[in-house]
Amino acid sequence: MTVSAGANTLAGMAVPPDTGLVRFESVEKSYGASAVAVRDLHLTVERGELLSLLGPSGSGKTTTLMMLAGFEQPTRGRILLEGRDIARTPPHRRGIGVVFQSYALFPHMSVADNIAFPLEVRGVSRREREGRARRALDMVRLAGFGDRRPSQLSGGQQQRVALARALVFEPPIVLLDEPLGALDKNLREEMQFEIRRLHRELGVTMLYVTHDQGEALTLSDRVAVFRAGRIRQLAAPRQLYERPADSFVAGFVGENNRLPGTVLRLDEGECRVRLDAGAEVFATAAAGVAAGGRCVVMVRPERVAVAPVAAEDLGEDALPARLIEAIFQGDHIRLRLSLGSGEVVAKRPAGGGALPEPGGPAALAWDVGHGIAFLEEDAGV
Repeated sequence: MTVSAGANTLAGMAVPPDTGLVRFESVEKSYGASAVAVRDLHLTVERGELLSLLGPSGSGKTTTLMMLAGFEQPTRGRILLEGRDIARTPPHRRGIGVVFQSYALFPHMSVADNIAFPLEVRGVSRREREGRARRALDMVRLAGFGDRRPSQLSGGQQQRVALARALVFEPPIVLLDEPLGALDKNLREEMQFEIRRLHRELGVTMLYVTHDQGEALTLSDRVAVFRAGRIRQLAAPRQLYERPADSFVAGFVGENNRLPGTVLRLDEGECRVRLDAGAEVFATAAAGVAAGGRCVVMVRPERVAVAPVAAEDLGEDALPARLIEAIFQGDHIRLRLSLGSGEVVAKRPAGGGALPEPGGPAALAWDVGHGIAFLEEDAGV
């Protein structure tokens, strides 16, 4: 079975290859003046990429996907698919594959008939439907399951069937709306790699909605982080994690220590900060940070070095702390430490050397590039 990544022509007219497969242009969705779900959205989905929309509940990510699918209509703006405005096109005429969390399989049909259904409504012959359904089952590693009913399958197998059904008619893009939300942890992880494998092998464009940050980082070529109907940052997973655009993204994507303080001085992108907890640290200054202003320094737990010694023995920039507790979590140990009037979390590999005694002195340190000072704002989610 082959899946195209989208043709470069539409009704005989050439479409510039750099315009992307899908474009949202000034798109807004509101439910009255006081309920705006999506605000002035500009977003391009490139051909062949897996782009995830990530954000908390009510941030606008699912509404964005549903507008592309045709189940919601934009209040204003344009949605272009291969250069054609589809904002008013009915869902069944868009030719888009959709996978839902609920699987949405027909219980009275066999697995093979469920997969072949999109081909049947498109007038494909029975013989071709059967052949393409078999190849789709092979593709999702369910060969020999075609005669079963959905009720005879596990949750993970049903999700594979739903994915095969969305791919079988070779759509230009497949939309996945929290498709793994109903699965347990092990199955979720297995299906994440399965979706990634299919994406790489088939080259099909995918738009994936999730509130699970780990899932987005695992699967995606790029991630768009939503909050209050707007995209706060659009970037590759590593950039998103290591160079968040603001304190909201830093707090939502992965775990971060959040240490409020005041900027003492600023020099060529670095700043010295007096933390409210009582210590002083250096940090990389984010946009808008100014000397004398309030900020919040954010540093990942895995970037915090911990030593069971007094701070002065670790260097001039080490911070004096005390260990509250050490929690074994399999591949790493999670440390909770008091830092003045505040608290810091650190992570280190299991078996990574000596630890402070609970209640005993410790020293904390991190490289200046791993602590980022953002403007003090609400980083809640």
